[in-house]
Amino acid sequence: MRLLIVEDEKRLALSLAKGLTAEGYAVDVVHDGLDGLHRATEGTYDLIVLDIMLPGMNGYHVCGALRAAGSDVPVLMLTAKDGEYDEAEGLDTGADDYLTKPFSYVVLVARVKALLRRRGRSAQPVLRVGALAVDQGARRVEKDGAEVPLTAKEFAVLEQLAVRPGEVVSKAEILEHVWDFAYEGDVNIIEVYVSALRRKLGAGHIVTVRGAGYRLVAGG
Repeated sequence: MRLLIVEDEKRLALSLAKGLTAEGYAVDVVHDGLDGLHRATEGTYDLIVLDIMLPGMNGYHVCGALRAAGSDVPVLMLTAKDGEYDEAEGLDTGADDYLTKPFSYVVLVARVKALLRRRGRSAQPVLRVGALAVDQGARRVEKDGAEVPLTAKEFAVLEQLAVRPGEVVSKAEILEHVWDFAYEGDVNIIEVYVSALRRKLGAGHIVTVRGAGYRLVAGG
């Protein structure tokens, strides 16, 4: 899953990005409201962590513009303010949750996971492809009922294939959702993770479609 952090306190933003990356998310960071709005409308994100007091455009206006454009991406607002009016205004603009600074990182992660689970309830929280069960909420995978230990990045790659079972998913699509926009390395890094997944899950589950990408199938 891919998250966007829009926060002008650079030390805080980078700290949050580091922690959320360790949780297995791809995280992009911008420090300006206008940049955040541009990134949110041009990219594909599963959740946005949005500060209110931003240069360029404040968080209220960013969130309002996203909702006016039809975006339903979950938004978790951050602010140093602590008045009921501020929270009400944030929620009125379409934010899904609100967190006042200073906050515990553990609480932020819990809120992020709760919003992602809430969004996924209308979809299928556990993706099943043959003997595989990919639990997006718990970030775990089972094969024939037994858990298969995966790294955070391995899970993220598998998840992108599991949400579109039987369909070809290109390397570019996987890269977009699993690695942040600052990644400038070789796109073939994906082959390393696919090879690891094949070793752990069975070679027959992930089929290479030459020149196009990969398909997740039931066999294996």
